Parts: sequence; structure tokens; C-alpha cells
Amino acid sequence: MGDSKPMTTPMSTNMALDADEDGEVMDQKEFRGMIGSLLYLTATRPDIQFAVCLCARYQASPRISHLQAVKRIFRYLKFTPEFGLWYSSGSSLSLRGFSDADYAGCRIDRKSTFGTCQFLGTSLVSWSSRKQASVSLPATEVEYIAAASCCSQLLWMKATLSDFGLRFEKIPLLVDSTSAIFVAKNPVLHSRTKHIDVRFHFLRDHYEKGNIDLIHVVSANQLADIFTKPLEFDAFTCLRGWRCVDNALIKGEIESQWTGLIALLV
Repeated sequence: MGDSKPMTTPMSTNMALDADEDGEVMDQKEFRGMIGSLLYLTATRPDIQFAVCLCARYQASPRISHLQAVKRIFRYLKFTPEFGLWYSSGSSLSLRGFSDADYAGCRIDRKSTFGTCQFLGTSLVSWSSRKQASVSLPATEVEYIAAASCCSQLLWMKATLSDFGLRFEKIPLLVDSTSAIFVAKNPVLHSRTKHIDVRFHFLRDHYEKGNIDLIHVVSANQLADIFTKPLEFDAFTCLRGWRCVDNALIKGEIESQWTGLIALLV
């Protein structure tokens, strides 16, 4: 990989991974070793979270096509060796969460992938990219389940931080689906929503209790979008800028950029 060409994104938007049962088989041990190294790296590089998790789904029977996808991630890391997380000492101690989903994104079983991220002030402290356990029919259901997952993480963080004397009321949870927000705020269950698993309806419960405040955000400002699907270079670098920084100039500007974003959201 030393002489390979660097890449500007970890995954191409034209790359559609599947089982590739007719493809050439590669060494499983080697592939799992590469995935393990990348998963370890995601602890400080959330920008590769989605790409790594997607490739990790094929560890049982890896093919050369899967290896090419993994190599692209390494080539992207070669392009951005100086990137990492940054935590400002002057950041506020306010909680905020973002949730998003890619409807029926998996080509094999048409299950959706959802992503969540949680900020403490301007600092990204938690994030995830997961494929849902079951197939969702309407897109609203996918977004609702993603928001419920983000809500669960926010409440856990709230309980943990309360041990340090911090108190939070109406934690903002930003979702780009108005229909999902409506389902959470609507106390009436009807035929279009009653099939949603009961365990996810605690989102509505905590909204009514005032623990969570559901806020609509336009898709362009949805910071969790980077955890759900491959993005074009411009969109990817824009969203990456809120999580990973590479030099002192960006570190100095991130506070003012975040303030401007929050002003747009609210």
C-alpha cells in the first residue's frame, strides 16, 4: 500500500458491496486482520465508521471485491494521516444528538442502516453506524427507530453525567424526517404505526416527559448522515469537518462554525 494512490473519501458512491458469491475468494484470516485493525482505528476516526462497518459484514466469506473496498479505506487514511478527534477545553457541557437512516440500503436483505452521534458541547463523544435487525416498510419507521436508538444513548449519557453533578432538560435530538417527529409527538396509535415494535416507543414517552426535545434539521445539516451511506466528496468533507480536524487553524475555527450551525438549527 506504500505506493498506492491516496483517496479523498473512504468509499465511492458508486460502490455497491454484496456477497459476490461468484467472485474470487481471499484469505479469511488476512481479511479479518485488516478489519480488526480498522475497527480499532474507528475509536478516533469516526469518518471511516460506516465504510469499515459495511466491509465487516463480509468477514465470513470475503472476496477480492471486498478486499478492494478495504484497501480504499487504507488509501483514504494515507490521504488524511493527520486527522483525528479534537476536544476543546472551552467547550460547553450541553448534550445534543443527531440521528439519520438510509432506507433499505443493504442490497442483500434490504435492511436499513442508521447512524447516530452525540455531542457534549462542540465535542463528538459517541457515534454509531448499525444495520437494523429487521426490514422496515415505510421510511418513517426507519427514521423513528434511528431516533429511538439515539434517544437511548442520550439518556444513558445523561444518567452518567448526573453523577458529576450535571443536569440536562429537554436534550435536543435533531432528525431530518418530519414524519418521524410527528409519529413521536402524536399520542394516538393507528394502523400506520402500531406495527412498530413497542420497545422503540419509549422515544415518545421521554418526549412527553420533557427529557428529549425533537427538532427538525434539514438534510444538508444532518451530521449523522455520514454514518449511513457513502457520500460525495463535498458533502463528506463538510460533515467530516464537524468531527475530525487536522490542524490548528480548523481547531480555532470550529467553535465559531458550530455556533453558526446551531443558530441555523434553532
